[in-house]
Amino acid sequence: MKKALIPIIIIALIGLFVYTKAVGVYNTFVQTEETINGEWAEVETQYQRRADLIPNLVNTVKGYADFEQQTLTGVIEARAKATSITLQADDLTPENIARFQEAQDQLSGSLSRLLVAVERYPDLKANQNFLELQAQLEGTENRIAVARRNFNQSVQSYNSNLRTFPNNIFAGWYGFERKGYFEASAGAENAPTVEF
Repeated sequence: MKKALIPIIIIALIGLFVYTKAVGVYNTFVQTEETINGEWAEVETQYQRRADLIPNLVNTVKGYADFEQQTLTGVIEARAKATSITLQADDLTPENIARFQEAQDQLSGSLSRLLVAVERYPDLKANQNFLELQAQLEGTENRIAVARRNFNQSVQSYNSNLRTFPNNIFAGWYGFERKGYFEASAGAENAPTVEF
């Protein structure tokens, strides 16, 4: 009778070990996924901050009658497109992040053209409201860069944990999948051309 109990005890201990490991891996994935969700929320917050600053910037610039209407229209349209694309934290695939980033890049390009065009208007460049908005916009762009970097670091940690053995087995059981990164846009390696 005692000899028959030994295999049962060994099987029970192995089962307990596997169960404990599976629960630990699951909890770790949940925690790191929540970190990613928090980092994504910060990215969205910074992009929203930028979108909120743009109407004030456009209205300040509009006050100068001879300013190019086409440039302002481009900024307004790009802002509308960028704010219309929302991405939920549970759907952070590389494709969805690329689509989101494409809209944000169009807005960044429009803002760059606006700021280049402003160089032709010395009175506008000296306007205190404009200077303040420009400084806030620059600060926001830095915050966006930091938020994206923090998001990518969280995704890297999550994806690395997901791909290591034996976590990759348990991740498959629980349905955890790789998350996408923010990546540099095509042509980002080329410096922009500024013409006056």
